[in-house]
Amino acid sequence: MRLVCAAAATAVVVVMTVVGVLLKESTTGVVAFRTSDQVAMIGLGLFIAAGILALARSRVDADAGGVRILNIAVRHQVPWESVRAVRFDRHSPWASLLLADDDEVSLFAVQAADKERAVRAVEGLRALHAAARAARPAPPPLLHDD
Repeated sequence: MRLVCAAAATAVVVVMTVVGVLLKESTTGVVAFRTSDQVAMIGLGLFIAAGILALARSRVDADAGGVRILNIAVRHQVPWESVRAVRFDRHSPWASLLLADDDEVSLFAVQAADKERAVRAVEGLRALHAAARAARPAPPPLLHDD
């Protein structure tokens, strides 16, 4: 995913720079192109490229304590006690965590397009989740008043 985003961002910058350079100072009678328009085209290309690169910032870090997730601009820190399952459904574009409160947190960093690498990442997350569940003592039985 990061390579695709980097290639797309590079292509956008190159295309917008070429368009900006080739946009000559002229007047068509309706529209007047100036040097500021050329600079704006290049600046717009850089802005779009930055947005594309922001998609590649997604990250998942996990250890015995829990999972830290960065999805574009939103950060989550989820302890394993709050995770019911690590999901990666057959036709899902990315993996997700199903939480104890029936909420779901997407893991944009684990994309289906990454194929085997994504499968290994999900297997690793599931192994950490299983180890955390095994280390946790069983909850005490609920007591009810009759």
